[in-house]
Amino acid sequence: MFEEIGNFIVTIADFLCGYPLFFLLIGGGLYLFIASGAVSLRRLPVSVRELRHKSSNKDTGQISSAQALLSAVAGTVGLGNIAGVAIALVVGGPGAIFWMWVSALVGMCTKYHEGALTIMYKGSDPDGNPRGGIMYIIEKAFGPRWKPLAVFFAVSGMFGTLCIINANQLTEAVISTFTTPDALADNAFLDNMGFITGLGAEGSFRLIFGMAIALIVALVVLRGVTRIARVATILVPFMVGIYFLMVAYIIATNIHAVPEVFNRIFSEAFNLQAGFGAFAGIAIIGARRAALVNDAGIGTASIMHGASRNTEPVREGLVAMLGPALDSGLVCTLTAVALLLCADFSNVQGVEGLSIAMDAFNRAIPGGAYMLMVVVFCFSLSSMFSYSYYGTSCATYLFGARKARFYTWGFILTLVVFAIIPVGVAVGLTDLFYAFMAIPAMTTILVLSGRVRKATRNYFSKDKKKSPNPDNRTTQQS
Repeated sequence: MFEEIGNFIVTIADFLCGYPLFFLLIGGGLYLFIASGAVSLRRLPVSVRELRHKSSNKDTGQISSAQALLSAVAGTVGLGNIAGVAIALVVGGPGAIFWMWVSALVGMCTKYHEGALTIMYKGSDPDGNPRGGIMYIIEKAFGPRWKPLAVFFAVSGMFGTLCIINANQLTEAVISTFTTPDALADNAFLDNMGFITGLGAEGSFRLIFGMAIALIVALVVLRGVTRIARVATILVPFMVGIYFLMVAYIIATNIHAVPEVFNRIFSEAFNLQAGFGAFAGIAIIGARRAALVNDAGIGTASIMHGASRNTEPVREGLVAMLGPALDSGLVCTLTAVALLLCADFSNVQGVEGLSIAMDAFNRAIPGGAYMLMVVVFCFSLSSMFSYSYYGTSCATYLFGARKARFYTWGFILTLVVFAIIPVGVAVGLTDLFYAFMAIPAMTTILVLSGRVRKATRNYFSKDKKKSPNPDNRTTQQS
């Protein structure tokens, strides 16, 4: 009976997280992109400059807009930026990367609306502390009658943001990179511990490693969003910078092949020789992979940017939209270029991801697998930090800040549990709640998009009047 229930959950999750979720996120994002006048393209220079804006400490909120951006990016930059890109290349070929870029532009527009709306409808938790997120947007914009939908999002958010895959796959990656199950079995300490716990040598290693992950995460997340933001402002530039240097080395040592890489990306993105169905399949694979990487339309960004001290909705939206540019744009492009230069796709068995990347970096850089493992470790931890805040914020909306602390401890405990056990059904259940988050989040963003467009017009109209330079393109009316 339990196996049948588990299979049913996985089936429903696979269905909802497939094309229905894809069309909701990409189709809805494409509408926002067109209706907003391609805001993610036209206002990109302005959004970069807005990072220099400093909010007053007197404004309601706990962190700056830049800290909110880096904390949101910390949540989205993870294993998907490496393994997910490898999977896209295996399934869709180099052309999928072009459509990943297109999806990033669409996702930027969705994140713009999320950032603007969370400031426009900032709420407060049951204890009176200022908060933001889709649940508060729904309640304040639509009224008390729609609170059940806000509660539905919050409940889904508590479960959808559990880092089950991160904990499990990070442990899996460490074992495959640094040791083997046979080597673990030969370790006397792990063998004795496995006898005592009944988990075996490998299970004992997973337990110890899971406890180490949980300890690191606890040291950060128990201090709240301000500690998460401070860590993110250091960790995100560091890990992206290290990854950039690794890929720069690969490009420099294979510079002669770089033009061909980009030629393949663009030519195969529009290759109709195999038929329109193949073309559409490549486009969907790339766009879908980017949508699942950058979280645009899921509602998580609204929670983090809701903690910002910024009081201007459009300014927060401009900062928020840089998130997909960094994760789906920069980091995924770095992975794609490195893999297209060095990876061996000829002997791929099934749909592989992280193992392909590990092999490619190890062959391209001396000790590359170990260096990539450091990056993967940072990517995974950063996601855990931010996602703990998302889940805790949802719990705070439902139960108040004091009771939400129990959720935070529960979140930390799951990192140990899911580092040990098989996670097939658990992942399916988490994916199901993830889709449940997207439905109210994207629907709310689409319904309220007209108010964001109005605020955008007013913001840039005022900015144009203030500007002494009438030819300033960044202040033209939206």
